[in-house]
Amino acid sequence: MSAVPPVTTKTRAAPEPGAAGHITIDGTPIPFAAGQSVLDACDAAGYYIPRLCAHPDLEPAGHCRLCTCKINGRNAAACVTPAVNGMLVENSTNELNADRRTVLELLFVEGNHVCAYCVASGDCELQALAYRLDLIAPTLPYLWPTPRVDASHPDIYLDRNRCILCSRCIRASRDEDGKTLFGFQERGIALRLNVGTKEGLGATTMDVLDKAASVCPVACIVIKRDSYRVPNGERRFDKTPIGADIEARRKAPKP
Repeated sequence: MSAVPPVTTKTRAAPEPGAAGHITIDGTPIPFAAGQSVLDACDAAGYYIPRLCAHPDLEPAGHCRLCTCKINGRNAAACVTPAVNGMLVENSTNELNADRRTVLELLFVEGNHVCAYCVASGDCELQALAYRLDLIAPTLPYLWPTPRVDASHPDIYLDRNRCILCSRCIRASRDEDGKTLFGFQERGIALRLNVGTKEGLGATTMDVLDKAASVCPVACIVIKRDSYRVPNGERRFDKTPIGADIEARRKAPKP
């Protein structure tokens, strides 16, 4: 297994209070606080930028590239780009959304995502982004990989068919749980998620209360006997599109 960075106590730095300046997103100026990324500033102002690897409780990694915006004329990942006064950000353009659909399509065909009977249907960020960005159906050939499903843990199973290599579980285990249970193995098209023991997840100290157990955006890490507590039709994205909670901040009346 590839080496995983050592355990640290580093957590995502909170922005300093007060506005540090303004950036402009799709023609609208918005404030940002010192220490915020472009993604953070846009979230706070109610402008949703698509993302899969970013999570509000984790350090940004810039893996998925779905949050790529045109910033001062050049493409850059919004989650790892610090907000700087006067920045011009383009987010909701036909060109950028077409690129995002291509990234999503690659994720769908490189794995095995059968949304119709997936336990995460309606609660899956990959599925919800496909709906939001009007990805009707992949046009590229499916690769049909045969990754191993790890059900050795009594309370959690790991289904690599659905893994999108976002590294959320790696960062959560390392930075929040202090366990470094996960890591990436191999490179390129062979890259895959692995655990730090040959015996599988059941031989680790993984617990259902770990942060790593709850940050997966798809259904790669699934808590057993818990999948249908919220029935289909009543899950996060069944009635409200992904990003609606962020956009509600912009529409909410100011006190």
